[in-house]
Amino acid sequence: MRTNNLDTTNATRERAVSGIPDGQGRALGATLPTITERDAAPSVLPVAEDAGAPRPAIGAPSPTGAPPAPGAPSAPGAPPGPAPGDYRAAFNVARLAMAVVDREGRVRDANPALGALLGTDPAVLTTRSAADLANLREDPRTWKEYRDVLGGRLARLRRTRRLLRADGHALWAEVTIEPAPDSCSLLLSMADISDQRDLQGRLRHLQMHDPVTRLPNRSLFFERMTSALEAATYDHGGTGRIGLCYLDLDGFKAVNDTLGHRVGDRLLGAVAQRLTECAAPGGHLVARLGGDEFALLVRNSTGTEQLCDLARTLLAALQEPFEVGGQRLSVSASIGVVERPAAGTHTTWLMQAADTTLYWAKEDGKARWTLFDPERNAHRMTRQALSSTLRPAVERDEFVLDYQPLVGLGDGVVRGVEALVRWDHPQFGRLSPNRFIPLAEENGAIVPLGRWVLRTACLQARAWQLANPTHPLVVSVNVAVRQVWDSDLVADVGTILAETGLPPHLLQLELTESAVMGSTGRPLQALQRLSDMGVPIAIDDFGTGYSNLAYLSRLPVSTLKLDGSFVQGFRAEEHPNPADETIVEALVQLAHRLGLTVTAECVESAEQAERLRRIGCDTGQGWFYSRPVPPDRIQTMITCPASGEGYAGQG
Repeated sequence: MRTNNLDTTNATRERAVSGIPDGQGRALGATLPTITERDAAPSVLPVAEDAGAPRPAIGAPSPTGAPPAPGAPSAPGAPPGPAPGDYRAAFNVARLAMAVVDREGRVRDANPALGALLGTDPAVLTTRSAADLANLREDPRTWKEYRDVLGGRLARLRRTRRLLRADGHALWAEVTIEPAPDSCSLLLSMADISDQRDLQGRLRHLQMHDPVTRLPNRSLFFERMTSALEAATYDHGGTGRIGLCYLDLDGFKAVNDTLGHRVGDRLLGAVAQRLTECAAPGGHLVARLGGDEFALLVRNSTGTEQLCDLARTLLAALQEPFEVGGQRLSVSASIGVVERPAAGTHTTWLMQAADTTLYWAKEDGKARWTLFDPERNAHRMTRQALSSTLRPAVERDEFVLDYQPLVGLGDGVVRGVEALVRWDHPQFGRLSPNRFIPLAEENGAIVPLGRWVLRTACLQARAWQLANPTHPLVVSVNVAVRQVWDSDLVADVGTILAETGLPPHLLQLELTESAVMGSTGRPLQALQRLSDMGVPIAIDDFGTGYSNLAYLSRLPVSTLKLDGSFVQGFRAEEHPNPADETIVEALVQLAHRLGLTVTAECVESAEQAERLRRIGCDTGQGWFYSRPVPPDRIQTMITCPASGEGYAGQG
């Protein structure tokens, strides 16, 4: 071995090798004495003496409590100090692969363990640089930190690197390089962790793959999707785009429920195989996200057409029945397709968009693919925003009521009004009921909103009654299905009538056919109690729902409001098909025989109003008379009967 100029302290060497076993099972740090500079010595690691003799650990205190100074004589009675040959013995027999590196990064010395690790003669390694030996140039960050260690700006570098042996086989090693503070040399060490890496790899594979289909699972899919987005954003060699097909099997739950989970799992495995075959030509990632949901990730996609073609291929592949457990099973799928630029796209948004589009595919009839539509999504987001702010909007008093008159067809006098709620939204402006009432029914906000409408309408009706004592005006308030099932409806009506002073007969509650059909138990009892209180009940949009006349005999109904579709057939003076008029006439006669009054909705012309009057309809409602207006306009109509042109014709 050639002469080296190695200068290292006890503490540095102890950090590098303490705890590493030597060839006899002892801690290597316990066998290395103080190393001092020996410029004239033929080697920094001279010939070893008896390795079995006991040695103090590096930095062990002297009998006086302080470590002996380098080169100082031993204290009287102390055991003889270690022989210089111990350095060479420890270095050579150490199981830890080590090398001495100068400040230029050149390997000056290597022990046999390093040669064995890399499959070559240690002497050959002294012709290599530490950077090449330990593969430190692979990434910019590692290379910079390595240069900082060489320059004394960083105390230590530790990395896990993939290395190649002389025979071409790869291994994984934990590489550490650290300087000796008082010298111009460094110590490089390598620990073979290939077995650990293999074990970690197997455990990670189990953790990141679905055991049923052997496909990547949700965790690995998100990891790969994140990586693909980053790569597509910064890799200018690709298209800079990304695509996703989100697939859900239609009716898979029925397979599990009827044939068992074992058959269901085998079917999932067969589906996964076909999806993989479809994705293989393009190298796309296929994953099972859970249940019967799968996803295909397309890196560097070329546009929506590529993703649409892939979705068509997937659907076609699933059309052929599956042979599972001796049975032929058929399954279809719904697919949400998203394709867009990777820049500015986040995994969360991409999955939400795909999930939304998948929902559209199912909503549109299943067994199909649907492409993400930004406008449709904006509408969905608006719905979501409205839904989440409905309840606070009631508390903030953002709703207002307009009123549309119900006019007597015989005399043109306003008999009542229908209260119609509007939402003065701070962001979207004034919204009509069809924009938010369905949302309120879905999330339950219809109960507090309906209570507000009822109270506000009753207060206004009471004000009209006081202002016009000889002209009673009925206010009609719409009640949703959910309110009918609410056990507080009767109590709310009673309380509000008492608080406002409005007579019960001046409040009419309107319900649709769907709300009253099948009304038994509590809902029927609630309607009956309301009727017993003197509150009239009207059936709205009559003739468009179940049209089961049987419920008219058992429900406390006082008014039928004919749906506007019947009136639309009255547009011409001489209608070519008298069916609509015949049906309306029959319904009016039936209602009158049952003691009910009839209101025709959507009256738009004087001709329609006149024909309805001749048929015997009691009141009309529609734009011919007036659009929904604020309360002050209704006050004017109360004192002025409608002309032949309706209230609109009166200016």
